[in-house]
Amino acid sequence: MAGNRKRRKQRSKPRPQAPAQPRGYERSRQRDEEARAALKPLRPGERPTAVTVGAIVAGVFALANLVAGIVGYDYGSEGNKLTGSLVSAAILGVVAVGMWRGRYWAVLGMQTLLGITIVVMALALLRAVNAWAFILVTVLLVGSGTLFWFLIKAMARIQMPERPGSQRTG
Repeated sequence: MAGNRKRRKQRSKPRPQAPAQPRGYERSRQRDEEARAALKPLRPGERPTAVTVGAIVAGVFALANLVAGIVGYDYGSEGNKLTGSLVSAAILGVVAVGMWRGRYWAVLGMQTLLGITIVVMALALLRAVNAWAFILVTVLLVGSGTLFWFLIKAMARIQMPERPGSQRTG
């Protein structure tokens, strides 16, 4: 019996424990902080490559919408086609100029347009009637998704300027 008491006493001694790993929200916050610390800040006048590509893409599509509206290209939609083309061209033009200047709001606007495009192209993929339509929609879907993905990190590097009176937490 004496041997059992010794074993019980040895087992009841507190064992040294490793430091507790953060869990849940705290672990997520820690990973976010590590990711932010790894980002290289932009030099004055620097523009991330993804933002440059996005600005060029927006500018090309703005020009394409403008030309399509002027020549009267039929999208197959109802209503005033010229007005729709001009509005689309104006929005894309503003986004292109803003992205070329490296503005956060413009990149956010492009992200919104790309998100809408991704959803529309995914739905269009379901209705592709021939191989050409399937290939075209797939190329647009993959291109939009890729640009969307690369703009995420670019947005983190550009970062929204602080508003007067706002407090940054973290």
